[in-house]
Amino acid sequence: MGKRDELIAKYADDLKSKCGMTPDMALLTKVTIGCGPSIYNADASTVAGSDKSELETVKNNFLVKKLGLADGPALMDAIDSVIETYGRSERNKYRAVVYYMLVKHFGKESMFA
Repeated sequence: MGKRDELIAKYADDLKSKCGMTPDMALLTKVTIGCGPSIYNADASTVAGSDKSELETVKNNFLVKKLGLADGPALMDAIDSVIETYGRSERNKYRAVVYYMLVKHFGKESMFA
């Protein structure tokens, strides 16, 4: 099992145990691959849920640029909702898990087909 497969298994476990979701493994794999090399960097692989500039980056770089969503208050509401689901007190919020939940929230699974 490669490093990426180990990380995907860790993300799936987080989705089950911390978010109460049963992950779609094919989608989770594609979202993880879409994160690129950032998943291997300790700092870049997580999202600081309380850092407003970090959340702006998620909104602009992932939701607007990657998913093609129109900028608006609904995007930040969705990010807040995902952070809430993950658990605000949860120290390590993995980027791939946050992105996966955002893809599900906006019904954009077809972009990773």
